[in-house]
Parts: sequence; structure tokens; C-alpha cells
Amino acid sequence: MKKNLIAAIVGAMIIFFWQFLSNAALELHRPAQQYTPRQDTIISFLKSTLQEGRYMIPTVPEGVSNEEHQALMSKMEGREWAIVDLHSKMETSGQAMGMNMIRGLLVNILIVLLFIWILTRGGTPSFTNIFISSMLLGFIVFLNAPYTNFIWFKTPGIWQEFIDSIVSWGAAGLWLGWFLNRK
Repeated sequence: MKKNLIAAIVGAMIIFFWQFLSNAALELHRPAQQYTPRQDTIISFLKSTLQEGRYMIPTVPEGVSNEEHQALMSKMEGREWAIVDLHSKMETSGQAMGMNMIRGLLVNILIVLLFIWILTRGGTPSFTNIFISSMLLGFIVFLNAPYTNFIWFKTPGIWQEFIDSIVSWGAAGLWLGWFLNRK
């Protein structure tokens, strides 16, 4: 158990470090966070118009008939649409950022620990099997949420999400393959 815990903590730190590089140092996710010089005007308008939440624009109110829904979709075919996430306050202070980072690292530790548990059910697999399994898990992670959301909502930055999944889980797989097979 101790060996698995050490493997999970270091594997999680590898994933966490890649997440930092990808999002902050290398800014790979810039396509999903574009700048507009009208940001103050837009935020002011949204704040005066909407409550905190996520909005799909256009859509229909809850409870309308399927016919009304289809009529709106037909009318809007080929036109502009948006997804708006409005939050009441941005929290980037040291304490808020620190707690988010701790939660992110703890989630990574749990994920890697669960992965190790699955891997080692029948004994410790070879380095190659661990590495390939890790790469496949990275691909599954990518397909499960980022790609599935991209299919429907054309979320920007899909290739950056693919790179994140493959690089982070590939690097973690190299570590796990080596460490779990040490004598």
C-alpha cells in the first residue's frame, strides 16, 4: 500500500505539473480564453441582465412544447449562438487559488490511486503494459468529457485538451511503469 501511495502522489504531481505548464506557463489554452477590448461593457451588460449561471443562447424556456422548440431551432439554423457562464465574483486571491490547487492535487492523487488499483488487480503489469494503459486512460479521459462536449458545443481548445490528456497521462505512465516495477 505504501508503494502505491508513493506512486500515486508522484504520478499526481506529474499530472498537476503538466496542468500548470499547459494552463499557465505555456498558455496552451489561450484559444479557449480569448480577449475582447469590450470585456467591461459585456460584463456590465450581463450582470445587469442575468443572474449567476450558465445560459445557452438561443434556447426555449422550460416547459415549452417540442413543436415550439423545433420552431426556434429551425429559425436559428445557420445563425449565431453562444454559451455564457456568468459568475458573481472572481476569486484569484492567494487563499482561493491555494485551495483550488490543493483540491486539484488531491483529485489527481485519487485518480492515480484508483488507476493503480485497477492496474494491479492481477499483480503488477509490465512497464509497457502500464505505459500503454496510462496512454489509453488519457485518451479515454479526453474522449469522455472534452471531446464529447466539443461534438455538441464546439468548445474551443479541443486540441489543447487532447495534448493535456496524452502528455500528462503518458508522463505519469512512464513514472508508474518504472516505479511499480522496481524491485
